[in-house]
Amino acid sequence: MSSGLIFLIIVAVIGVYTISLYNRLVSLKNRHQNAFAQIDVQLKRRYDLIPNLIETAKAYMAHESQTLEAVIAARNAAQTQLQKAAANPSSADAIEGLARAENQLGGALGKLNVTMEAYPDLKANQNMMQLSEELTSTENKVSFARQALNDAATEYNTARQSFPANILSGFFGHSKDVTLLEFEDHKEIQAAPKVSF
Repeated sequence: MSSGLIFLIIVAVIGVYTISLYNRLVSLKNRHQNAFAQIDVQLKRRYDLIPNLIETAKAYMAHESQTLEAVIAARNAAQTQLQKAAANPSSADAIEGLARAENQLGGALGKLNVTMEAYPDLKANQNMMQLSEELTSTENKVSFARQALNDAATEYNTARQSFPANILSGFFGHSKDVTLLEFEDHKEIQAAPKVSF
């Protein structure tokens, strides 16, 4: 074999590898964006349920307006952060802002759940029971969607950070890791109060 042919084979192998690497990074980035779109749908559904929950609770919880207002304010802040994150799911600041807003909303909803324990008529209200069930179902869907988003983000970050992709990824416009979306666990807030006799 001539040295020219060997050189062409080496160039072809490097070219094929580079194209393959570029296509893999694009595919993983698109998978991450699709996963964000799925969580976007579930969070919007959750935000749409909250006003109905508050309206139902208002009739029973007239003296708890501060708690209800806190939930609405947290919902509005989370909705705003979701719009910012949806505009650029790769932005670490937008994802971190969404996580902070979701944590505040989770805390406010947890306090609402604890407060509702003092209103047995409200808990027995058919509309409230249905809304609570839908919200719980949506929370589960949010958890699954967040896990899929974080899995896609981890896979993208791993591919981008691996050698030799870490050297070439910047040339392809994949110079930054995507941020995981992490929520605080508010189960301790939502736990039923203990009663002792």
